[in-house]
Amino acid sequence: MTRGFRVLNAQNFNVSGVDRIRDLKNGVTPRSDTRKYVFNGLQKCGYPYQKFDSDDERRFAVLIDGDFEKSVRRWIKPGARQFQIEYASGQAYEPDFVVETDTEKLIVEIKARNEMTDEIVLAKARAAAEWVKYANEHAEANGGKSWGYLLVPGDSITESATLAGLVASHRRE
Repeated sequence: MTRGFRVLNAQNFNVSGVDRIRDLKNGVTPRSDTRKYVFNGLQKCGYPYQKFDSDDERRFAVLIDGDFEKSVRRWIKPGARQFQIEYASGQAYEPDFVVETDTEKLIVEIKARNEMTDEIVLAKARAAAEWVKYANEHAEANGGKSWGYLLVPGDSITESATLAGLVASHRRE
């Protein structure tokens, strides 16, 4: 295990015009174009703008950013090289989200249902669970919040989903 924490730096996004900046709550059509947009209107994110690789990620951000999820204090979608976990011979895994709630910190990975059994996805999940184990030992010894890891299939992020429900269903140890 090596140093796991880095100072967050500003993220830069290239956008081809103001029409490519959207409110977080408004998805794009077709959904596959989500990665071409930058989203604003964020309440709990550590950054004023955010990009997403998929509409599933954007919908998760809507879920955790809204007023309904009162336990969520803040969240980020880490930029390149800001939060890395080594998962195979020095290869870096960069999770989709880091979420802090009133009671814990969560590393969250969103994947399409058909990717949930992919060997690389599972290798990253095992490495993240191992990272969480050591982070929890450190947190316990130093009075910090515990950590958890979630591997969430995108189709689980519905309008009726809650963070607590996703944690209960998709936490990995």
